[in-house]
Amino acid sequence: MPDDDESASQETAVAGQTIDASRSRWWPVLEVIAVVALFFIYAADAPPMVNEAHYLVKAKNFWQPDWCANDLFTASGKAHTTFYFVFGWPTLFLSLEATAWIGRFVGWTLIAIGLYRLTTALISRRFATLGVAVAWIAAIEYGNLAGEWVIGGIEAKVPAYGLVLMALAELVHRRWNRVWILLGIASAFHVLSGGWSVVAVAIAWLFCEWPRPREDRKPFFTPALFLGGAIALIGVVPALWLTMAGETVDSVRVARIYTFYRLPHHLLPSNFQFHWYVRHAVLLAGCITLAWITRHQGHSEASNRDGWNRFRAFAVGAILIAVIGLILGGLKVYAPDMAAKLLRYYWFRLSDAVVALWFALLLVRCVAQRRQSKAMQISGFAGLAICLVLVGISSFDRIRLAVPPSASNAMLGWDVDASPAKQQQVFEDWLKVCDWVRLATDRDEVFLTPRHQQSFKWYAERAEVVNWKDVPQDSKSLDQWYKRFREIFPPRLSTIRVTIHYASLIEYRKKYGVNYIVVDRRITGKHMPLVRIYPLEEHENDTYAVYELPYAMP
Repeated sequence: MPDDDESASQETAVAGQTIDASRSRWWPVLEVIAVVALFFIYAADAPPMVNEAHYLVKAKNFWQPDWCANDLFTASGKAHTTFYFVFGWPTLFLSLEATAWIGRFVGWTLIAIGLYRLTTALISRRFATLGVAVAWIAAIEYGNLAGEWVIGGIEAKVPAYGLVLMALAELVHRRWNRVWILLGIASAFHVLSGGWSVVAVAIAWLFCEWPRPREDRKPFFTPALFLGGAIALIGVVPALWLTMAGETVDSVRVARIYTFYRLPHHLLPSNFQFHWYVRHAVLLAGCITLAWITRHQGHSEASNRDGWNRFRAFAVGAILIAVIGLILGGLKVYAPDMAAKLLRYYWFRLSDAVVALWFALLLVRCVAQRRQSKAMQISGFAGLAICLVLVGISSFDRIRLAVPPSASNAMLGWDVDASPAKQQQVFEDWLKVCDWVRLATDRDEVFLTPRHQQSFKWYAERAEVVNWKDVPQDSKSLDQWYKRFREIFPPRLSTIRVTIHYASLIEYRKKYGVNYIVVDRRITGKHMPLVRIYPLEEHENDTYAVYELPYAMP
């Protein structure tokens, strides 16, 4: 029998192992929390972020159909029903701001969990995910081609990307059945983000599974693939329904409006600025260089050769999709109608996110590999330091501006050189006029609103005749949106202001049921030949005013 000292020693060892096991269970939680904290530092702007005023007002109307029911965009067809159903119900009990914060933390947590699972599948170092997150944020912001982002406000693509990351972790482990199901759920939230990921994973299967011997090859067509497709229909069917509902509208005309008029900065390669191509090419060159330098790491503790190969094949698939998009962009010269139809599908969205992610993983791989040369590790640390500085600069700029991104002049494209103090004052005036509208007018009123704003419904909770940001997804409503915008903000006035021609305003009252117009006094001037109902005193609001539209003479 062992003596007392030996028994005590064994008990101590067991206790130590129990403590170590307990600590190991907490490391993933701490790492995910750290990544969410990074997202908060980077993107904790006051709501609404760029697309939150677009998505969440739609979600609120989904749950409360009588809310802004007279608004063309809000009441139009619902393309992202899964997102509205899952993230919109808090609007029944909470403000839009509170709903946005809840959605952000849920979305950020999904992305952090997915990023943790993917990173640890490839790199076995504690808190490597934090380094990947820093590099990924910087690479997307400063290396994108078509304006894509991942970490920001809550919208449908955010939970979709979280699920895509989880699917990629399963791809690395060669668990194809789980990949298809997770991508099906991602597609239910956002058809394009999830759908393009399915295409890229299919390309990865061709690269990685097809060359294997038949007995070792994972099958492509499996029950899980069809189950994932069935789940994806939750998101696909509403989108198809909107398309079918718009058959009476000229589809070519609508496609031209969407691709060439409203969203060329995301969809049309010829509209991309030259330096966008340069920065994205530099990022892609960095990926290729890092992949070549680290190619001999093999099965070392910092990497998994087959797993890396599968992720690389996915990244190549995303790049091939973007290359096809570039080729289709050339059709605008020879077949503009076909180009307009085909380019609607955001061919560059996935590559913007995935090339940046590939770069981030490879950069951290250089640092994490113990057998790597000192020069390479130093270079990796230097790269991470640069990414951290870039993320810090972006975060500081937004903190200093102290207005929601959706209200910043840079986003709205008006007086972009205005100082932070000036922008803050204008934003305070915007809140004042929206508060007055919400408190002093009936809920079913419709307003003409300034061209350079995108948050009137968010703050005032009233319908608008038309809003540049809020583009309906169904063809019929999109066609109406275009006609309204061209009418309300005519090209002869540089599309920046509403006409004050009495006959036109009287026609707007009869045609759209609009009684009031909110004007930006920096554009229209302090005095207009209409009845002003707000502000009653000049000092109450220097920037915005509300006027009543004229009536037709009896």
